[in-house]
Amino acid sequence: MCALEFSLTRVSREADGRTRTGKMAADGGRAVLPCAFSPKSQQFLALCAQDGRLRIWNTESKALQQEYVPSAHLSAACTCVTWGPCRAVQDVPQRKRRKCESGAAVEQTDLLALGTAAGSVLIYSTVKGDLHCTLDGEHSGPVNSVQWHPEDSVLYSGSDDTHIAEWDLQKGKVICKWKADRSAISSLCISPDGKLLLSAGMIIKMWNLETKEVYRKFTGHSTMVTTLCFATTRPPDSNGMYFLSGAAHDRLLSVWQVRSDGKDKNSVVSFTLTDEPQHIDLQTSSHKEEAMRLAVVCKDGQLHLFEHFLNGICKKPLSPVCSLQVSTMKGDSPVPVPLLAAALCADRQNLKLAYGHHLQPVMEKTPFNTSERHACLVRDVLSTLSLSVDMAVSKVKTPVVNQKSKVLMPGLTGHKAPIKLTPNEAEKRKKETSTTELSIEERLEQIELSGGRKGAAKGSSSLQTDSFAVLLVQGLESKDEKILNKIFQTKKEILIKNTVSRLPPPAILPLLEELSRRLQGHPFAALLIVQWFKAVLTQHASYLSSLPDLVSQLGLIYHMIESRVKLYHQLSRLHGKLFLLMSQVATSSSAQKTDVDRTAKLVYEEESSDEDEGSGDEGRPEDDSDNWEEDETAMELTEDKMNHKEEDEEDMKDESKANGDSDLDPENESEEE
Repeated sequence: MCALEFSLTRVSREADGRTRTGKMAADGGRAVLPCAFSPKSQQFLALCAQDGRLRIWNTESKALQQEYVPSAHLSAACTCVTWGPCRAVQDVPQRKRRKCESGAAVEQTDLLALGTAAGSVLIYSTVKGDLHCTLDGEHSGPVNSVQWHPEDSVLYSGSDDTHIAEWDLQKGKVICKWKADRSAISSLCISPDGKLLLSAGMIIKMWNLETKEVYRKFTGHSTMVTTLCFATTRPPDSNGMYFLSGAAHDRLLSVWQVRSDGKDKNSVVSFTLTDEPQHIDLQTSSHKEEAMRLAVVCKDGQLHLFEHFLNGICKKPLSPVCSLQVSTMKGDSPVPVPLLAAALCADRQNLKLAYGHHLQPVMEKTPFNTSERHACLVRDVLSTLSLSVDMAVSKVKTPVVNQKSKVLMPGLTGHKAPIKLTPNEAEKRKKETSTTELSIEERLEQIELSGGRKGAAKGSSSLQTDSFAVLLVQGLESKDEKILNKIFQTKKEILIKNTVSRLPPPAILPLLEELSRRLQGHPFAALLIVQWFKAVLTQHASYLSSLPDLVSQLGLIYHMIESRVKLYHQLSRLHGKLFLLMSQVATSSSAQKTDVDRTAKLVYEEESSDEDEGSGDEGRPEDDSDNWEEDETAMELTEDKMNHKEEDEEDMKDESKANGDSDLDPENESEEE
């Protein structure tokens, strides 16, 4: 037992650390669901789920008694739930009661008050199994707390709009409304005599309900007060009125004393907890010699029990006399199970617990022993958490009749009984569905995702983009890596654009998250992923721009692209320099490899004088016989040139004689020549 408690404590501490981390990251950690036991007998447990449904469980039979779905349960979730005061069943109008129940005059709780995020208050009747009335039109913000008057048919509600409203349930109208604080009203509590009202935001105020004036103020919490509860039934004139308060992210419950002299600025007692208080049940003390008993369920799922005599100031914080934890065995190690609510029974020896999941909580009545500081209840919770399909949920109470009589009940309007099919009809329907619907493997074969059947898929006339869009949505929902890998390997830009354009808007953000995850992988994957990014941003830009938290959702993609683009300019400069260097090296190496032939292909010699020829012939070696023909042709050319010159000179002389140039002096002739 000690080893089990030690390992469970270690596991609960690890879970506590994870819860605190989630609280810091996601603003709230594990969701706190409004739940409350019915007063006095604790026969029923009212629990509001996250989807806005109200479920009432019978703690004795462990069965779902009633279920109510508000019309605006998705848009205006339930924020708080409170049971009304107990009253006799005979107070219900005669037309609402059956004749068989006319003799039953048992005192029980009938009405439930539900505060919603839309600012309205719903009054639900467990006898009728339907909504009794709706109180709305006064609050402009969510209703955070609802309190019933112990005697009159009056209800008080506090909202985020800093106002408190007093409602008349018989007329369904507001009696009075006043501003109670500068900040939101987070909690309310009425004294047992119904004369004083506690309201809290950041400051706790005590109001006189007759005059609607502030009676006292109490300051000491640094965060929003979430819990208020009177601890005694004594009047304030006797200096014996006490109440306790708890705040968000605070591991202390403070007890305050209302003194007649007004010297009540600080708390008188503090109770230490392991986490923020979630649910509180308290047995008040009527005189000084009677101890106050307190059961606190914390946000980490543990239960702490306190006993204390309220008689003056206690400087040191008080530790719980007993701490209770529920666990279940998963293999060989214990796993903690969170507690939802707890209630102290009237015999002061037993506890009623509700733990597990909010869809089907496990309810148990167990004795407790304050001599044990730490107690661990090992339960097989996993088997009891499975939802029962055959569980009957009815809003209509079944009348108590004799066995011989028959009861004929009309069907509910708008509802039809399930049709029971014969085995032959069931087989026919199965065959029809099997012929019309295609499996995922057959779809993969049709859209050419299988490499071995490309030729057969070319002849198919089915539109590939529709199949791609359907498969992509299925792959994103099921996170099937095989389907996603084959889809993201497509390189056709037109096919990618058509697929993205046919995607529904709810699938856009999961697609971007999957693309950003794949973009962080191998660099070659970015060549295909970038095309998908481009198609999503161009096809669904209007939808993405309408998202309020677009920056936080696309921040990872933005930082990833920015980090990769930041080095692009430097890499391009380096690429240019390396390209120039490599081109120069290539040209120099190619120049060295080619050999240049330095011998002349053609030699031309100018004409020279006779002397030069004679002198040149003396020192020149004898030419071969092959060059004689070339020399003869050259000599003939020179002789022709000389003959042409002589003929030209004679022509020039004849022209000068004809022009009368013969009378010139012989000197001039020589000069002209």
